[in-house]
Amino acid sequence: MAKPGPRNLITDVAGLRVGQSHDEAVRTGVTVLIADEPATATIDVRGGAPGTRETDSLDPVNLVGAIDAIVLSGGSVYGLEAASGVTAWLAARGRGYRLAASPHVPPAPIVPAAILFDLANGGNKMWGDTPPYHALARHAAEQAAQDFALGNAGAGYGAQAGNYKGGTGSASIVSDDGFTVGALVAVNSVGSPLVPGTGVFWSFALEQHKEFGGRFFTSAPTADAQLPPDMKGNPQPRMNTTIAIVATDAALTRDELKRVAIMAADGLARAIRPAHTPFDGDVVFALSTAKKQISEPRSRDMLRIGHFAADCLSRAIARGVYEAQSLGDAKSYREVFPPSP
Repeated sequence: MAKPGPRNLITDVAGLRVGQSHDEAVRTGVTVLIADEPATATIDVRGGAPGTRETDSLDPVNLVGAIDAIVLSGGSVYGLEAASGVTAWLAARGRGYRLAASPHVPPAPIVPAAILFDLANGGNKMWGDTPPYHALARHAAEQAAQDFALGNAGAGYGAQAGNYKGGTGSASIVSDDGFTVGALVAVNSVGSPLVPGTGVFWSFALEQHKEFGGRFFTSAPTADAQLPPDMKGNPQPRMNTTIAIVATDAALTRDELKRVAIMAADGLARAIRPAHTPFDGDVVFALSTAKKQISEPRSRDMLRIGHFAADCLSRAIARGVYEAQSLGDAKSYREVFPPSP
């Protein structure tokens, strides 16, 4: 049976490291995923208000198609500058795409990025002409490792999920034949991660080893066609977003990874209701480190990888909210629903 990897983090996919940095006064942060070697990647955008950088390079019809790092950041449009910090950090270490084999031509690291809106969370955003994201991103890159914090960390530091404190989440799964899939997410959604009127996550049926509290239903919850009462009040365009990365060691093409990204985005919709709204900028990156070959027919393994990615993303979303701590007016899940004695 498939089961979580040893860390239950996206870094269970060999060849990946994650670094994070945050600013407590500003109430924002940056999460950086670094691939030890260039990794094939693509993207799926479902939200109505996305904020991204350098994603055209991930289109299968375009040149390169491999990333050196992916950045998730708070700060809305200001947070897009985080990718510049990581780009400079990687280039100084010789990483990046080279069009010319000359010491006088610097490499060009490929660093796509996505941002979420945390500008209205009460932190001090009066940074003048020096937003903190370039420096935060460089610090995050320097901290990159296989182990990293969840909840109030990195891009999820100042996030809010519905009426609850949002955060950074991650999860992994290893198939019985050795494929590894992982997810990394910063949850800042309009919609709620909880079944209305309960402390049960929409992701409860996918939970592994009580990774987000172990609350569940003994019978199926009653469906309700109304919008959940614990979603964000008065949602506004470009003020939310769930931004995510799914990764695998399966050697998939860009076209195959695109399908995995599409399937993984449905994992977001399983964990948050409503999802992909006009007010969210929901984005899912998908990447492959190509450490493990897949067998024929390829479509069968690709289907399984997409299925695992969707489940991992649903679990990662719940973990990000479950691990978060109250910040300002945003109350944490565990403050609102204390664990049973």
